[in-house]
Amino acid sequence: MRDEDMKAEDNVSTVTQFVLLGFYELPQLQGLLFWGFVIIYIIILIGNSLIIVLTRLDPALQKPMYFFLANFSSLEICYVSVTLPRLLVDLWTQDRSISMLDCATQMCFFLILGATECLLLAVMAYDRYVAICNPLHYPLVMNQNMCIRLAIGAWISGIPIQVTQTCEIFSLHFCKSNQINHFFCDIPAILKLGCGNTSIPEILVCFVAVSFIAIPFTLILASYCKIVSTILQLPTATGRVKAFSTCSSHLLVVVLFYGTSTISYLRPKSNQTAGMDKLLSLFYTIVTPMFNPIIYSLRNKDVIAALRKLLLRKTL
Repeated sequence: MRDEDMKAEDNVSTVTQFVLLGFYELPQLQGLLFWGFVIIYIIILIGNSLIIVLTRLDPALQKPMYFFLANFSSLEICYVSVTLPRLLVDLWTQDRSISMLDCATQMCFFLILGATECLLLAVMAYDRYVAICNPLHYPLVMNQNMCIRLAIGAWISGIPIQVTQTCEIFSLHFCKSNQINHFFCDIPAILKLGCGNTSIPEILVCFVAVSFIAIPFTLILASYCKIVSTILQLPTATGRVKAFSTCSSHLLVVVLFYGTSTISYLRPKSNQTAGMDKLLSLFYTIVTPMFNPIIYSLRNKDVIAALRKLLLRKTL
């Protein structure tokens, strides 16, 4: 490093605390946003908790498909709880400051749970693949031990990589500003504040995105190509409709989650803007978890039947 560069770096004050700007550009809507997000959070908690309860209590839902659905609902509660409560506190108090440790912790848990969601969606696609393409072997392949191993693998596989990625990002010097133009500590917003060479963290981000977004999505796509091919070969229209109905909910969730997260993390850096980052993040962090229980319940006869039984039991 040249002497001039070393002197310039010595004169730079390193940031130790950040400010989450959130939706600062909408000052007159802060109260409306707060109560809107409160309602959304309650819907997410109640909807996903209801699915967990139904899959535990109803004997008709004691199947691998619903075991993974219960895991997915648990994940959604954890996933949204990493970002939304902090956003609510910021909107209520208007004190948007966050320490570097808290910011790193939030990012780390967010990335770990995001990786878990990608892997769990791939596991759920594999479950549907075996059920439709190899129905005779389904009870043997997707036995209880296999389901537990797949679920545990999805929950823990991303931990070492995402912890490493978080440490790499927060090893940067932050001297451009301490203002994060986002409502939580997301990677693109944090990297914009980094000084010096940020190429290594950016390469790591691309590697992790390919590993936990592109590869699972490719496996999901391959599974559904085989599923569709098998369904189209079924002799009766009723059988085809029934087979499609068991996959449509999962496929819709995959499109919602992967569509927004892929655009957010894999689009060119030159096309990244704060407003678009916030909008995309709202979809895969808040909107998708809110709609998941609705998608799975309204499009699944077994879940609707279990809900009716539970309601009738409460009224008797």
